[in-house]
Amino acid sequence: MNYDLLMQKQIQNINKSAPTLLLHACCAPCSSSVLERLSDIFKITILFYNPNITDEKEYNKRLEEIKRFITEIKTKYKVSLIEGRYLPDEYFKIAKGLEEEKERGKRCYLCYKLRLEETAKIAKEKNFDFFTTTLSLSPHKNAKWINEIGENLEKEYNTTFLYSDFKKKEGYKRSIELSKKYNLYRQDYCGCIYSKRNDK
Repeated sequence: MNYDLLMQKQIQNINKSAPTLLLHACCAPCSSSVLERLSDIFKITILFYNPNITDEKEYNKRLEEIKRFITEIKTKYKVSLIEGRYLPDEYFKIAKGLEEEKERGKRCYLCYKLRLEETAKIAKEKNFDFFTTTLSLSPHKNAKWINEIGENLEKEYNTTFLYSDFKKKEGYKRSIELSKKYNLYRQDYCGCIYSKRNDK
């Protein structure tokens, strides 16, 4: 399935100017090329909800970096930010019993679902036109899983999921370029203690 093509078709069918988009983001670098691509089309609010970042200093570093970035990047519509709650126990609860899973396994699937479900809930509560996530930018993330989860949540919460595979059209490469331009902190692991352990 070409999720990037599906997104393009969704955008072509938009019949209002500047629809609102709730964009879950894991960090500033992953947000960078996504904002560049979508901020002329949507009024974007970033949701920083990442209880999987289990080191509080790391969490705060990523949060402050995304705050800085959205004040510096030039966009047609001002980008807003919602700070989600930071409760790592929410992540540990879904990871229980899967601590020894390899990266990109069931634990990661449930982590995608945890963060996307919170995004869908808030998108519904606050009447956003669309919701999506920057997660598909990473070559280490399973875009098929991310989009299937989003599609299921769209039905469950009656709010529209924007399909994506942001690594397409050299999105990941562009994020590296923008990270250099804005001197963004690029972390070397996903966020949870398990990914940190597995990257050593």
